[in-house]
Amino acid sequence: MDAQTLVLDAGYQALGTISWQRAMTLWVQEKVEILEEYEDMWIRSAKQTFKVPSVVRFVKNIFKKMRKVKFSRENVFTRDKGLCQYCKISVARDEFTLDHVKPRAQGGLTTWENVVVCCVDCNRHKANRTPQQAAMKLKTEPVRPKNLYQAFSWLQHMPASWRDYLYWHGELASD
Repeated sequence: MDAQTLVLDAGYQALGTISWQRAMTLWVQEKVEILEEYEDMWIRSAKQTFKVPSVVRFVKNIFKKMRKVKFSRENVFTRDKGLCQYCKISVARDEFTLDHVKPRAQGGLTTWENVVVCCVDCNRHKANRTPQQAAMKLKTEPVRPKNLYQAFSWLQHMPASWRDYLYWHGELASD
């Protein structure tokens, strides 16, 4: 069983995910309360049976510095929703390329604001040119995601029990 548990702070803001084992440890230590459970997953001990926690909330406020979203190939793919940013076709995870909007040969950097998902055909056409030089137009401007709701792929395949806790942030436009 590889279930993840959504973790909320005391004010019901999502902090991220942890393993169900870590969630149970925090619950036994009385640091979190269980808000939702998976209906079809159980933990059995010698004397008791529990449902696997799906959503937990810290009982007391914790002060944690928000981490920046890590730049990675997977996170760029998720930010761009798997669409080529020039022709908007859906690109498979194992077939997409990353394109530097301002090419590295022209001083472009590998940053959130300069890298987009691109299909192979558009990448070949654009080559070592800027979109303007290649007579191509970006469909959306690349930006650094502000928080985990904008970047992490677990939102796309999250359990239904998480929706009520993440919907408040306006991130689930397509239900």
